[in-house]
Amino acid sequence: MRWFRTLFRIFGWLLTPFLAWAASFFGAVGGALIAMRMEDPVRGLVVTAICGAVTCFAVLLVWLHYLRRSPEVREALAVTMDGTPDTLEMLVPNASDQSARQP
Repeated sequence: MRWFRTLFRIFGWLLTPFLAWAASFFGAVGGALIAMRMEDPVRGLVVTAICGAVTCFAVLLVWLHYLRRSPEVREALAVTMDGTPDTLEMLVPNASDQSARQP
């Protein structure tokens, strides 16, 4: 059961960077759709990059705001208010695990 909990903890730690990557990707796709209508390819690339960066930044702000407001989600994903991994719980032995090991 401990490995299952560790697997979900790692998923929670990787969720914030994955969310940022996905937001930048979809923002860049939207920017590329806008850039297709431009005649200058350099300006099209700039629009694509700006759309990806703005979308990534906006989604991260919303995600971090949600993490700050929801302690249940932070506890389930084992992250702190700023989205970084909460490793303190891994250092403290679990009382239920110790009682199960004692004869």
